[in-house]
Amino acid sequence: MAPDATPGADAPTVTRPLPRPAGLTPGALAAGVVAVVAAVAAGLTIGPVDIAPHRVFLELVDHLTGLHVDSGLDAGTAAIVTEIRLPRVVLGLLVGATLSLTGAAYQGAFRNPLADPYLLGIAAGAGLGATVALTADLGDGVGWADPVPLAAFAGALVAVAASYLLGHLGGRSTVSLILAGVAVASFLTACQTYVLQSNTDVIREIYAWILGRVATSGWSEPALLAPYFVLTAAVVLRHRRALDVLAVSDEEAAALGLDPRRVRLTVVVAASLGAAAAVSVSGLIGFVGIIVPHTVRLAFGAGHRRVLPLSILFGAAFMVAADLAARTLLAPTELPIGVVTAFLGAPFFVLVMRTSRREIW
Repeated sequence: MAPDATPGADAPTVTRPLPRPAGLTPGALAAGVVAVVAAVAAGLTIGPVDIAPHRVFLELVDHLTGLHVDSGLDAGTAAIVTEIRLPRVVLGLLVGATLSLTGAAYQGAFRNPLADPYLLGIAAGAGLGATVALTADLGDGVGWADPVPLAAFAGALVAVAASYLLGHLGGRSTVSLILAGVAVASFLTACQTYVLQSNTDVIREIYAWILGRVATSGWSEPALLAPYFVLTAAVVLRHRRALDVLAVSDEEAAALGLDPRRVRLTVVVAASLGAAAAVSVSGLIGFVGIIVPHTVRLAFGAGHRRVLPLSILFGAAFMVAADLAARTLLAPTELPIGVVTAFLGAPFFVLVMRTSRREIW
């Protein structure tokens, strides 16, 4: 060895692999399932007419299986369970699961703990679309044939497309895309305000839609949302490992063989489609996409293999519980569900801001 040689100088450089985020545990999955079951049981039994849980269970067995099980409920009470509460609970499950999943997906794609499903102007676009439909007196349909959710859905998709186009003009970075979403949302909100001021006779109806609700006219709304939720969940869950890699940085993710732009585009498009569908049937229900994913991170860990599936379960349970509170706290008056979620979500922002630099992110 030469006198100036350094021992080990020719040894190959060893790159330390990134720590692998923990996967979903049976205990965490069981907790999510229990939360959903408890929320569904409460949603079906509690209301102006309280019904014993075991009778509700027997009625559901009779209704869903056709086994002719005697629940002991009269025809009117049985109709309350199967025709009013059950569709509403199912819609609440779908809306909550979709908004929570898309919120977690946006936070992972943009590496921003305060991102939510309305980041790219979905809320403003949907609000403008619904406002135009309501002011034009088009809201006379039912379910998928109702022009109001169709217009809201179209407006939300137009907002996302405009945000992406504008964001690409700014350099295709995540920051330019977020700023584009802010600009598009501000512009569409201004347009909505102008339409409202020009049609003051429908302001009450429009604000009722904006504040959100999960009331149904039967099974049409759950049937409308279900395919979008399935599609969004399939795409986002398929990319759960990629989102864990994307959490480091675009440069490191690319060095590990991942295409950050392709992953981000795929996840954001799928999440935007689901969020637009949820908004079209439920109105603008805020904070769900922030409250639930961050609660899951605090309780079970930050890996997306845990956060995404658990956000679906706990988001579904949270929405059913929030809807139950909205329709019982001031009964017989029903609160807009957006008021309930905002009451919980506003102080939750303080928690997120205090912990996002440490435990959550």
